[in-house]
Amino acid sequence: MAYLRSFLIIFVCLMIGKGIQHFSGIAIPGSIIGMLLLFLSLSMGLVPAQWAMPGCHFLIRHMALLFVPVGVGLMNYLDLIQNNSLTILLSTIGSSVVVFIVIGIATHYKEQQ
Repeated sequence: MAYLRSFLIIFVCLMIGKGIQHFSGIAIPGSIIGMLLLFLSLSMGLVPAQWAMPGCHFLIRHMALLFVPVGVGLMNYLDLIQNNSLTILLSTIGSSVVVFIVIGIATHYKEQQ
């Protein structure tokens, strides 16, 4: 029964997030909005963490299995990925460098206080 309740909580947050995204037309995916709603409801104490924990642990434990369809789907676009590999590589490295710099600056200012 605990799994059913936790999956229901996760599913309801997902569907509300998808509904918000659909009706508002914002560019943020509905699954991300749903995850934020789940986070807010857990943080504010609207939903006890023990209610969502069994489903979350189950999904995290089997997360590698959930990435298999995405990996297989990428095989359909292998030629597109190969043609744009330099762009993908440079954007990945560039965004990582930006994240490292921002984290370094934020940590530097936090340590000074």
